[in-house]
Amino acid sequence: MGPIIIAISVALFLGVAGGLMTPIDRWYYDLRKPAWQPPDWAFGPAWTIILGLAAWSAVLAWEAAMGETQRATVIILFASNAVCHFKWSPLFFRLRRPDWALVEVAFLWASLVALVVLLWPISPLASVLIWPYLAWVTFAAALNWAIVRLNRPFGRTA
Repeated sequence: MGPIIIAISVALFLGVAGGLMTPIDRWYYDLRKPAWQPPDWAFGPAWTIILGLAAWSAVLAWEAAMGETQRATVIILFASNAVCHFKWSPLFFRLRRPDWALVEVAFLWASLVALVVLLWPISPLASVLIWPYLAWVTFAAALNWAIVRLNRPFGRTA
């Protein structure tokens, strides 16, 4: 029961923290965005599903891990991903630096590739459950890039 509670708690924390770090204000509305950006309301449900699948993946990987080395790998992979996940919203929304968030999203993406690749030998299903997260972050990185391209430079005061 411990791994389930931890995985759900981390997923809830990341979801709530991400929401709190994502003020949708005049600055955001004034950004030029590509026509293919999903509506704002779609991001909450998407992240809820993705973080739920990631929590399920973490539990499956933990339960399938053989020995302390594999369990340490599972912890390091998911902890690294959680840190990368947590950092994006404050960079983009709070600091209003989509350009810095674009650099950070590369680390988030790499953490997901590491999860997909390194979980596969432990639990193929745990790896597969990360694929939607990787796909969404790939899409989000493209969206982030488009926003940077359409709005740069950032960091200059008016």
